[in-house]
Amino acid sequence: MDQARSTISKIFNGEPHSYTRFNLTQNMEGDNSQVEMKLSSDMDEEAGGNGVGDHLNHNSNRKPHAAEKPGRKPKNLCFMVAATVLIFVIGYLIAYLAHGKKDVAPTCEASVDPVAEPLERETGAAPLMNWEDVKKLLTEKLSAAKMEEFSVVNHKAGSKGDESLANKVLGKFKGYGMNTWTDEHFIKVQDAPAAGANRFVFKGSAEYSKGFLSYSANGTATGGVLYAFYGQESDFQLLRDRNINMTDRVMLIRAGRISFAEKVANAAKMGASAVLIYPDPTDYPIGDSTQLFGHVHMGSGDPYTPGFPSFNHTQFPPVQSSGLPKILAQSITSAMASNIRRQLGGHNEPETWGGSYKLGEENDAITVEVNNVLAEKKIHNVFGVIKGFVDADRYVVIGAQRDAWGAGFATSTVGTSLLVELARSISDMVKNDGFKPRRSIVFASWSAGEYGSVGATEWLEGYLSSLSMKAFSYINLDRVIKGSTGFKVSASPLMHGLIESTMKEVHSIHACSVVIFLLCNQHLSSPSQEYPYFGTELDTREKLNVAAGNQVPQLAETAARFAGHMVLRLVHDHLLRMDVMKYNNIIRNHVVQINTKVYSMQPQLLPKALTVQWLISASGSYGRVAQRLVTDMQNSDLEDIEMCRIINDRIMAVERNLLSPYVSPRDSPFRHIMLGSGPHTLKALSNHLDGLKNDHPESDADLFRNQLAMATWTVQGCANSLAGDIWALDNEI
Repeated sequence: MDQARSTISKIFNGEPHSYTRFNLTQNMEGDNSQVEMKLSSDMDEEAGGNGVGDHLNHNSNRKPHAAEKPGRKPKNLCFMVAATVLIFVIGYLIAYLAHGKKDVAPTCEASVDPVAEPLERETGAAPLMNWEDVKKLLTEKLSAAKMEEFSVVNHKAGSKGDESLANKVLGKFKGYGMNTWTDEHFIKVQDAPAAGANRFVFKGSAEYSKGFLSYSANGTATGGVLYAFYGQESDFQLLRDRNINMTDRVMLIRAGRISFAEKVANAAKMGASAVLIYPDPTDYPIGDSTQLFGHVHMGSGDPYTPGFPSFNHTQFPPVQSSGLPKILAQSITSAMASNIRRQLGGHNEPETWGGSYKLGEENDAITVEVNNVLAEKKIHNVFGVIKGFVDADRYVVIGAQRDAWGAGFATSTVGTSLLVELARSISDMVKNDGFKPRRSIVFASWSAGEYGSVGATEWLEGYLSSLSMKAFSYINLDRVIKGSTGFKVSASPLMHGLIESTMKEVHSIHACSVVIFLLCNQHLSSPSQEYPYFGTELDTREKLNVAAGNQVPQLAETAARFAGHMVLRLVHDHLLRMDVMKYNNIIRNHVVQINTKVYSMQPQLLPKALTVQWLISASGSYGRVAQRLVTDMQNSDLEDIEMCRIINDRIMAVERNLLSPYVSPRDSPFRHIMLGSGPHTLKALSNHLDGLKNDHPESDADLFRNQLAMATWTVQGCANSLAGDIWALDNEI
């Protein structure tokens, strides 16, 4: 029998002492059934190489001796036994395999909905852990009790405290066994005057403000005060409708609803000379003497190196972002603003604005003086990576800013703590529990976030050519806890389905806010602000505890679970859980709106020859290729690693190709035609038509046609890319 076993082993493997495994795997909700057959020989072959295999081979043409009786000698008996066992084993295996295949659907018929649960199969490169087990592991690993607090008294961007926190985060990443590195930048930022403070003079009384707005223009401006509510475009339109002169006026605007930068940009369009921004007690119950800090750059990153990174020793000619304001901007306290408003004359403010004060008139003169200091600072971004086991060069990035104007407990401390806790938990899952992510996870700790995501943007600009092809999503943990009720997520439309499924799976979601988007240079509005201490020196642990009903640890754990769930889902599944059909409806809605307006304005305001047909066709192209990709996903072979990679790359290209290639990052930092801002967006096309209809001086029919052509080819280019290879394009696309 030893010789028989040796013969069978040779037939299957060519060598004895082997271990052959037959995997018959069915993945029904991750339940794997496996059949093993272990064949080994502990006996050496007979001397002279005369084993059973050699015996059969050598004696195949020899005639038996007349006196010999086949089947009677030991060797013949062994041969018969071996042949019988071999036939039995082969027959058993064939029967078992045939029976097993009846229960397994053909791979090509596997249905994969981009939003629904995909089928899970093992691959040789990275055996999948069942998704339910992954979720359970994350829940077990994450713990509010294990979250460390990352805070020092002063951790403004580029300070010693900021550097100390960076080293602490880096040490944690190394301790978890992650590959780590740092990224150094030399950036230009505006700080408050080195001596004294910015000030304004009203009715002969001078007021000094410790708070400031970085990237304001410097100098002195004098003009009549004009109250402009929140400084939104609609607010200024209401003032225009009242025929109120806004040229050279100093706008008094309350904080909230839109960013400081948008308020200043809107005021500049109206011809204002300066803007004063204050926290109204209705929105900000923070005390009448609390100072505000922020920035007014209509963009992100270092505005003195727009579109390229602020690395050391790089020599560029002097250049500035088009998003830098050309008028003065300064923050003042609520008490200062109340004193000004009580003394204003002119028209009554609209009832919808409160109706209690006057708007101000041109002889309500005020002088504003801003003397911010431009300084160069060295900042460090810190990174750690958990490498994937299949597509290691494709990665999701999760990050949090490290700096703050003051204590910054809600602004940066909580987010940094969550980042490090997620890094610890997921690293432990990989090292000790057998979890193998298909793709990599990059953990990033940014500096200079308070100046407009400077650290993150400079890193993006420095490695854009690589990141645009390989990084498929960014999850932001900044300001993740805002209060005790409600849950908000701002994200790319591609992620909406994943977010919905995550919210169903992660229970006890409270007042958390996560920003999730595809990694590209695009604009996403921040969630509305309930916690009033952002941008102040009162953002402390005590203030956040009060706002969060003393449940900061519980809320932090919930936020970490939600963000971690998103990250793990994006690196666990064979196909990226992103729904390319979401943009189809958004594009179509914009196109319908534009087409309706164009049709209504012809031929009086627009030439009859002007047509939106090409934009309609481009929209149809995107819809068809998006549906074709969904079909490809449903019919894909999840065992085919290369095919999954190709499909995922097509999905990843959608956001990148919705960035207009016809505008410069210097002039239009938010280049996304749906989520960005500027004349290249589909929203701007619709607004331009409104301007033509209302005879706005900046509106022009020829300019509109040029913008229409660029938007059309941006959409068509995205459709062409989504289709895949150039030979996949046809007239139907």
